[in-house]
Amino acid sequence: MLQRITAWFWAIRPFTLSASVVPVLVGTALAVYDGYFHGVLFVLTLLGSVLVQVGTNLVDEYTDHVQGGSQGKLLAPYKVIALGLLSPQAVRAGAVASFAMASGIGVYLIVVTHWALLFVCMASLAVAYGYSAGPRPLGNVGLGEPLVFVFMGLVMVVATYYVQTAMLTWQAFLASLPVACLVTAILVVNDLRDIDEDRQTGKITPVSQYGAAFGLWLFVILVAGAYLSILGWVVVQPVLFPLLLVGLAMPKALATTRLIRAGGARVTLNLALRGAAQLHLQFGVLLAGGFVISSLIVHG
Repeated sequence: MLQRITAWFWAIRPFTLSASVVPVLVGTALAVYDGYFHGVLFVLTLLGSVLVQVGTNLVDEYTDHVQGGSQGKLLAPYKVIALGLLSPQAVRAGAVASFAMASGIGVYLIVVTHWALLFVCMASLAVAYGYSAGPRPLGNVGLGEPLVFVFMGLVMVVATYYVQTAMLTWQAFLASLPVACLVTAILVVNDLRDIDEDRQTGKITPVSQYGAAFGLWLFVILVAGAYLSILGWVVVQPVLFPLLLVGLAMPKALATTRLIRAGGARVTLNLALRGAAQLHLQFGVLLAGGFVISSLIVHG
């Protein structure tokens, strides 16, 4: 029993789930700054977001096995099918269950907010499934970074804010930009690590097409974009100066950049990948905290 629980723990890739948590925290924190907070909606949005990513991770594991993507590779702990820890059928059923539960939550949120949210939910689920599955997975044809930027950054933050406030504002879009930049930066580092395998299998990514040096510069541009977007916002709205707390994550950004520049060894790029994920989490939590502190300053 314990072995099976451990297998599912690795299968859902829990250490990646911060990517689905951060956008919800930021969108909700901005809503708090604007005077809105519904606890039940926050919990449901967070749970739905995590379930979509769990489903995506399980689909990726299933399709990777079916397509033979694990053959000849050093198997990571989350490659539960190749390691014989879970059957393909079980992983596929887990993905279906995750998407089904996320859909149920989505239906409820649509009912209590606005029917327009239906299109966001449908598009998100379609992209989550199509990213790794289908005859031409979207993540394999050069669409990985754009889709992650849009759906795990812009859409998730703005949709979360909308669920809380029933409004669409330029502030919600602006808050989503750094989240989008940093979650995309994680994927760029992942592509840097897998550049040789991707070229061998014909997977198209910006890094596999244009090289490791391009990947480094893309990472730097995305991280710089995240910080500059916040700095520009504070310049325009000085009352939001607590958002500058995101500067506390700068050491992680610099350390991760140094690891990428060192490059070469897979173990180094694995550390860089972990660093990019930690940067996204740290920045997101600090940004959310900045909105809450700003709310206390402005509204008392």
